[in-house]
Amino acid sequence: MRPVPGNLPAELNRFVGRADELAELARLLTEGRLITLVGVGGVGKTRLAVHAARSPRSTRLEKRYCDGVWLAELSAIRDPGLLDHALLDALRVTDHSGRPPREVLRAHLADRDLLLVLDGFEQLVDPCAELVRDLLRRCPRLQVLAVGRRPLRLEGERTVQLAPMPDTDAARLFTDRAVDMAPGSRPLDEHDDAVRELCRRLDGIPLALELAAARLRALSVDQILRRIDDRFQLLTGGSRGELPRHRTLRTAIGWSHELCTPAERLLWARLSVFAGPFDLEAVEYVCAGPDLPDESVLDVLGELIAQSVVVREESPAGPRYRMLDTVRAYGAEWLDALADTDRMRRRHRDWYMGLATWCELDWFSPRQAEIAACADSALPNLRAAIELCLETEGEVHLGRHLAGTLWFYWAGCGRLTEGRHWLDRALAPADRDDEPGRDADRHDGSRLKALWVLGYVAILQGDNTAAVRALYECRGEAARTGDALAHTYAVHRLGCLALLSGDMPRAERLLRSALGAYRELGEINSNVLMGQAELALALVFQGDLDAAVALCADVREICEDSGERWARSYALYVHAYAAWARGRPDEARALLAESVTIHHMFNDLVGLVLAMELMALLTVGEGDAAEAAVLQGAAARLWQSVGAPLFGSPTFGAPHEQCERRATELLGPERYDAQVAEGRALPPAAAVERALAGPRGGSVPPRRPSGDRGPVPARGTDRETREPAGSPGQIGGEAAG
Repeated sequence: MRPVPGNLPAELNRFVGRADELAELARLLTEGRLITLVGVGGVGKTRLAVHAARSPRSTRLEKRYCDGVWLAELSAIRDPGLLDHALLDALRVTDHSGRPPREVLRAHLADRDLLLVLDGFEQLVDPCAELVRDLLRRCPRLQVLAVGRRPLRLEGERTVQLAPMPDTDAARLFTDRAVDMAPGSRPLDEHDDAVRELCRRLDGIPLALELAAARLRALSVDQILRRIDDRFQLLTGGSRGELPRHRTLRTAIGWSHELCTPAERLLWARLSVFAGPFDLEAVEYVCAGPDLPDESVLDVLGELIAQSVVVREESPAGPRYRMLDTVRAYGAEWLDALADTDRMRRRHRDWYMGLATWCELDWFSPRQAEIAACADSALPNLRAAIELCLETEGEVHLGRHLAGTLWFYWAGCGRLTEGRHWLDRALAPADRDDEPGRDADRHDGSRLKALWVLGYVAILQGDNTAAVRALYECRGEAARTGDALAHTYAVHRLGCLALLSGDMPRAERLLRSALGAYRELGEINSNVLMGQAELALALVFQGDLDAAVALCADVREICEDSGERWARSYALYVHAYAAWARGRPDEARALLAESVTIHHMFNDLVGLVLAMELMALLTVGEGDAAEAAVLQGAAARLWQSVGAPLFGSPTFGAPHEQCERRATELLGPERYDAQVAEGRALPPAAAVERALAGPRGGSVPPRRPSGDRGPVPARGTDRETREPAGSPGQIGGEAAG
């Protein structure tokens, strides 16, 4: 059986009971397109939904959902504007085009047979309902399994109310988890009266049962039963409006909380400020203090893990920890009661600002892949940190700084759309224009950095208007205030815009000016190396191959010394282009193969699609027109996520046209179109595999088609990249273009 695509997490322990509910979900998944599983916190909704979605017995997944079963965890999302981004993340869809995220979602899901599991939507029920309604109407083969504490109340919704476990299942779950929690102890009998009574007292709520089982390392079942019964007596005077099952869960969590030591209770409360997975270093910085010394944090955290309050899991970035939402919410209440929430949120923000700064610096190192994984893992917490800055009076500049510092993640790791979201918010006109000193602060360093990063992101999205506006503002204010570095970054990105717009002479002039200024300022990082690669490409397009190759060789040497790979991948692409133009296809293919591999590793679709286009041209020159057409089709699919094909530039489009013309001559229009369609159907990973495999069999002797002479010097100028009259002054050289 072919594995079903998707991102469902592995089950860490045995699934117990729920046979009737599984059968009911299986039936509904054959009848309806929207099924919502609702129930109180801790009743096991997520576990049941994931198990049902995975089980081929119930839904014949390998046939029914041939495009996968995908889980989107929404509980950490508080900003409705991030819902679409969260779904794109879950579906592993990367889009650089500048299209609204909703439009990208619709296009991706329009013709796919797919089950989407939405977990934890209740804090955004209205915007989530609108999103689900829209997707179901526009994507006829999509099914949604929603998981939350209340229904979405949409037409056609089938609702399953998940009750606590019946006595038999509850006892089986408790005794099963007891084996995990207290290995080596005498196994419990699920028919034992004390076990049955405890499960009844806990109302069969799985989270409550698992928390109780975690205590079996130190207490017997009878002791647990007596202690929890005491707590029930204390709670009988609780809120009259609170449902009994809610009281039961709060009782179980509260009882577990009472059995913790003071240090464990304090750490539990402080951990509630984390919005997603966190690592030990973050815990030690954010949560330690005079009442919780650094050296004790690891031991206290270990106890919370042993008690099932905190979950440890492996990730590409290494070990990470998280709290279940219900447990986290309980800790947040205690943190509020301690009047410490604001201070802890600021410490959390400070840690993630420091983490982002460290990642930015370490991006220029051999650890780029590790940095990308670290940023991926930290994204929910980075969002929370930016959000806090932007909603706190007097701290918007910190949000701009953080959004700008993450340029390497937005541009280098396929996160342009989310980066654009935060940069636009950080730079939006403030509602508090009457703040003292606001005018003087308007163009501080954080704003200038956010402006050039916004310009860079907008360029890669194909939004030239927004890019020009941001970069001119950045350059003009940097010149006025004497910020030479911000000015240089703005000039650099204007050169990049000219390059992608097809104005090679202007691109060369601006990029040379920026690189000269970088040298004077002593700036060396991945951005600077990208500037050299961009200048080399402008020279290739103008026919100066020797100078271009020399620049690429310099970039590759620096990258080899520093371990940098992202900028290296672009230098490899430009060097391959020059090798092809010189009639050295074997050299070009070897260079391109490494470039494709690196771009794919970083999920950098801009670099990947450019390399794929050149790979197609090499392949048709090597005699395999059919495979070249497949690669062009694969590139066409990637361009849908990048923006205007070949940036709408005749210069970038010329090699594509050469390949298409030659392949059509050899295959005929009908077969060429069929091969392109085959390539369009390939997901990115399969397209990369095809590109790296090389020609599949020569259909004609390898040769360059007559009349194809390599890159043609381009002299055109895009009007959007011209300097406006009266443009701001400059800091040295041709920096004003």
